[in-house]
Amino acid sequence: MRYVYIALIILLTAFVLLFSFHNLSSVTISLLGMSATLPLSLLVILVYVLGMVTGGALFSLVRRWVRRAMQHPR
Repeated sequence: MRYVYIALIILLTAFVLLFSFHNLSSVTISLLGMSATLPLSLLVILVYVLGMVTGGALFSLVRRWVRRAMQHPR
């Protein structure tokens, strides 16, 4: 089973590298008067990581609200 995990990690790494090399064109983004120019692949990775962080934080917050709502008043 360890070899399956190693193979999956190698395939995922190869896919990410292939994606990065095929999307090296620069993209300019702007928000609130600020702008930044960066490679498309870096932008996609940053948006993905930002989505993971904010999604995880939102899920944790909602879970805490539900847990507190389910507690019985003292």
